[in-house]
Amino acid sequence: MTGERIVIVDDNKELLEELQETLGLCGYDAKTVSDGRAAFKLALRFKPDIILLDLKMPGSSGFDVAESLKQNKETAGIPIIAMSGYFPIDKQGILLEMSNMDGRIKKPFEITNLVTEIENILNNTGRAALG
Repeated sequence: MTGERIVIVDDNKELLEELQETLGLCGYDAKTVSDGRAAFKLALRFKPDIILLDLKMPGSSGFDVAESLKQNKETAGIPIIAMSGYFPIDKQGILLEMSNMDGRIKKPFEITNLVTEIENILNNTGRAALG
C-alpha cells in the first residue's frame, strides 16, 4: 500500500517529525499538526484516509477531537487510531468505544506495529482501495 493520506496529531513535535518522515518512507502521505483545533481543520482540507490521534494534549484532548470528527458528516467516516501511553490496556477498549475510535496503539511503540495497525484498519474499512 502506498499513497494513503494520514493526519498525525500529537503535541510532541519531535514525535510528529519522526512519524512524518518514517511513514513517508513507508509510502504514506503524512501531514502533522500539534493541536486539536488545527487537526479538525486539516482533516476537512486534506481528507485523510486515517488519523493518528494522541489522546492527552493540552486544550482539546484527543477524545474531544475524535468526537468533533465523528459528528461532522465530512469527517465521520475517517478511521482514527488513538495513540497514548497514559491509559491502562484494560481500560482502553472502553475508552475507544465511548469515543468511537477505530484502533489504538500504546506509546512508546515500534513503527512496524503502527504500520500494521494502520494497514489493518485501512483494509477493514475498505478505504485503502480508494487511495
